[in-house]
This record gives sequence, C-alpha cells and structure tokens, in this order.
Amino acid sequence: MSRKTAKTDTKDSYVTADGRTIGPAVMEMQNITLRFGGVIAIQDISFDIREGEVRAIIGPNGAGKSSMLNVINGFYHPQEGQILYKGEVRKPLKPYEIAHQGIARTFQNIALFKGMSTLDNIMTGRLTHMKTGMLSQALWWGRAQKEEVENRAFVERIIDFLEIQSIRKVPVGRLPYGLQKRVELGRALAAEPSLLLLDEPMAGMNVEEKEDMSRFILDVNEEFGTTIALIEHDMSVVMDLADRVVVMDYGKKIGDGTPDEVRSNQAVIDAYLGVSHD
Repeated sequence: MSRKTAKTDTKDSYVTADGRTIGPAVMEMQNITLRFGGVIAIQDISFDIREGEVRAIIGPNGAGKSSMLNVINGFYHPQEGQILYKGEVRKPLKPYEIAHQGIARTFQNIALFKGMSTLDNIMTGRLTHMKTGMLSQALWWGRAQKEEVENRAFVERIIDFLEIQSIRKVPVGRLPYGLQKRVELGRALAAEPSLLLLDEPMAGMNVEEKEDMSRFILDVNEEFGTTIALIEHDMSVVMDLADRVVVMDYGKKIGDGTPDEVRSNQAVIDAYLGVSHD
C-alpha cells in the first residue's frame, strides 16, 4: 500500500494518512554542486529531508545518487552550496564526526567483518556509545564491564527486532546475501541514528527477501521514529515505502514530490520510468 502525504511544500509538521507525524526539515541540501576534476557529479541540486519521513533518491545509473548520499554522509564535500543539519550550517566533518551527530548508513556493497559473528558485527555499531578506554575494556572491569553489558543488551534487542536470533553466533561470511544485508542494517541501527541512510538496501535480493527488508524499513521508521533516506532501483519498492521522492538524472534534479507526483512527472517518465506516452 502506497504512503500518501500532504503539505509537502510547508515547513510545518503534519500527520500522514497512516498516522505518522512528519516534522520540519532535519537536513537541507542547498544548491549542491560536486565535481571530480572536470566531471560534474552533482549540479546545483536542492532538496530537504524531513523528520520522521522516508525520503527516496532515485534515478538511472550514473545519475549521481551515491555521490549525493556520500555528500549527506559527509564523505564528499561539495565545491558549491551548503548543507543545513538541524537548522545549522554543517562544516566539513570526518565520517566519525558525522556518526556522532546521529547519522548512520549501510552500503551498496556489503561492508561487514566476514569472520566475525552476527552479534559482534552489530556490536561494532555501538562504538560511538562506548566511553571507556581501551585498557579498561581489555581488563573488562568496573565501568567498562557495565558499559559492555548494556551495549550487548541493546544489540540483543536489535537482533530480536530483525528476527535473526538463530544466526547471532554465526560468522556473517557463512550467511546468505539477504541475511548479510539484514545484519548490516542491524549494525547501522545499533548506532541509534536519528537519520539512517540506506544505499540500495534491496540490491541483489529475491522477492521474499525484498518483502522482509521493506517490512523492517517501515518498522524502523514507524516504531523508532527514525528518519530514513534511501537509494533504491526497484520502483515498486520505492513507491510503496517513500513519503517523498527526489529524482536525479546526469547529476541534475528532474523531479521532487510524493510518489504519485513523481510517477506522473513527464520529465521523470522520459528519463527513467520509461512509461509509454503519446
């Protein structure tokens, strides 16, 4: 069932048709231009991501979607434009500083520690919440012991939420692709992000795995209130999950709005959706 929203042109909070509250913009991309030498990957693009929504970024291969996600994540620094995060201009930051701001992500190509168990991989997502030093952790005493017990309890709740109890001690390199994707989602959730970035979370999955991942993404958004920005090529998934969609083509923005608005945008149809028209 597709999500339906309203008032997407205002800064006020509003309630969606399915009862979720969408707040004001938590991140604003203002006239972003990114170049690699003489190649323009992103050209003068502006859009926002609102608190509590699922925001999709779509477009054909080479449109600049992953580059945009890397700009949002702070991995790339645009040559022009500015980024506002929670109302303040964001200066260039390192990835770990972005993580401390409450932004976590998954990757297009799975980036897990293949020899480590599911539990230990998800535990690495708690690093930003670990305050004790390396020596204290090695001795596993006092505050360090209490901290690890608390973090493990949190990770166990994520494991239960993602329904992966049976593989908690299995090295992730032995897991099928779809479960590895779920573990990677769990690691991102372990950071307790306020903004979760998903880079093609359904890539390479079969229909059943896509249905499971879609359900978990909706549950993360609805139950945790996590704001989500995702890149995805499966249009049926995007139209069902997203509150709003921004469409890129050759580094430019060619569409922005609700799924219904984007679906009927002629420029989007011509460049990407490929729907026949007179």
